[in-house]
Amino acid sequence: MSIPEEEVGLLEDLVNDSVDHHGNPAVRASTGGWRSACLIIGVEVAERFAYVGIACNMITYLTEQIGQSTANAAVNVNTWSGTASTLPIIGAFVADAYLGRYRTILGSSLIYILGLGLLTFSASLTLMGSSEERKPSILMNVLFFCSLYLVAIAQGGHKPCVQAFGADQFDSDHPKERIARGSFFNWWFLFLSGGIAVSILVMVYIQSNVNWAFGFGIPCLFMVMALAIFFLGRKTYRYPKSHEKNNNGFVRIGRVFIVAFKNRKLISLKHSGQLDAGLFFKKLVRLSCFDVYLCVTRFLAKAMLLGEEGVEPCNNMDVEDAKGLVMLIPIWITSMMSMVPYAQYSTFFTKQGVTVDRRILPGLEIPPASFLSLVSISVLISVPIYEHVFLPIARKITKRPNGITMLQRIGTGMVLTCVNMVLAALVEAKRLRIAEEHGLIDKPDVTIPMSIWWFVPQYMLVGMIEVFGLVGAQEFFYDQVPTELRSIGLAFSLSSLGLSNFLSGLLIIVIDWATERDGGHSWFNNNLNRAHIDYFYWLLAASTAIAFFAFVFISRSYVYRRVD
Repeated sequence: MSIPEEEVGLLEDLVNDSVDHHGNPAVRASTGGWRSACLIIGVEVAERFAYVGIACNMITYLTEQIGQSTANAAVNVNTWSGTASTLPIIGAFVADAYLGRYRTILGSSLIYILGLGLLTFSASLTLMGSSEERKPSILMNVLFFCSLYLVAIAQGGHKPCVQAFGADQFDSDHPKERIARGSFFNWWFLFLSGGIAVSILVMVYIQSNVNWAFGFGIPCLFMVMALAIFFLGRKTYRYPKSHEKNNNGFVRIGRVFIVAFKNRKLISLKHSGQLDAGLFFKKLVRLSCFDVYLCVTRFLAKAMLLGEEGVEPCNNMDVEDAKGLVMLIPIWITSMMSMVPYAQYSTFFTKQGVTVDRRILPGLEIPPASFLSLVSISVLISVPIYEHVFLPIARKITKRPNGITMLQRIGTGMVLTCVNMVLAALVEAKRLRIAEEHGLIDKPDVTIPMSIWWFVPQYMLVGMIEVFGLVGAQEFFYDQVPTELRSIGLAFSLSSLGLSNFLSGLLIIVIDWATERDGGHSWFNNNLNRAHIDYFYWLLAASTAIAFFAFVFISRSYVYRRVD
């Protein structure tokens, strides 16, 4: 019996594994695509405006309003940023396992608004008490930090789910939509950078020239606007089809490891030989990625055997997904190591800018934190060049639809990071040399006769690093996990950035203690003219280079998973 042409056309126009807001199969023509993606991008632009509006100048608030030292303020900023970037793992787990991305975004937005509201209230109390005492009371500090970490918790649910939900609007089984999804990550970052640039320029000015209460209150209003935009677009979205409990991604992949462990003494016909602990660690010591992959393959393949205890074996797809997740770990670790320099852009770069001549035009002086907008401007320039110049040339050379692989893109970002740290070290050495030549070593409040324009190249390079490294990592971790775990995939990408902030904070604490303990001057001395941040930058350049070579070694053996 033949199927009518109308029904065939309707079936072809349905999107696999997606439903509309009524729970019916999603129709390609009326749901998803760039229309829905643009709404979601608008939501994220407003959210980034709010988050960056409080984050970009946080070190100034901590040193000037709270009264912390430069090193302590940098550690606090790194710890908070690290927490905000690591918590997405928990938020993604809640979304993928229980609530779904849409509900998680709604709930996180409400917590976001609450946190920003309390932060505004805290800044208002600090302003009212500043005339009586220089430092805020302990109670005010508790309110401030609780509000700040409430924002971090909210971002933990918001950040991975919004981007994953935006990418969900494109069907990976449709050739044109799959290419469009790759472009989505680039344009997503471009518009985010535009919102970030505006936020930095506007909010830093308000915080520096009006007051901090307005500086925290305006981001709260933008977050309310983001929630309104997201809710209004609910009828146009494609929603990932919900899975039954026994088909939950965490359950089925976790079961692979449990069954494999129970069957560890059995011999797999497909992969003969047993994997004992001694063999496994010998392979690790040899640092052969292919050997480690074989070890993991042989171990997890035992999950497909019928065990003596009568445990039902796992199917091949579950085992392959489990192997794929395990092989992401080395990529994730090397990515985290290479992102440690990223934590310096909103801390030490800003504090260095305070000490130099900040006039960009005669009579026009800008706050040092405003130079962070150059990163966004660089992204605004780099993304169109990447999309319309670099990719067409790369496609002709490599004959690949995406021009270069996702791992090649991440590796390029690592190289640029290393170059940027070398450049930053050279610029800081020049700043110290000029301070010494003019007898300003012990005069930290006197402006060093060095133009802030010397810092422009390193800020512009950060934008290029984001286009290659960060966007490449986000697309890679989204693409290389099972469909129902894609929020977790993006959370992996974000967590590498978050953990790098923690690692940066730890390095600062250890180096500060080691260089100051014998009565010497700390690399992070409050008087930056006696500090040696340039040494720290050289250290980060060396560690990034090591991470890059490890990344190249691991990537050569990586096998991309098939599209679901």
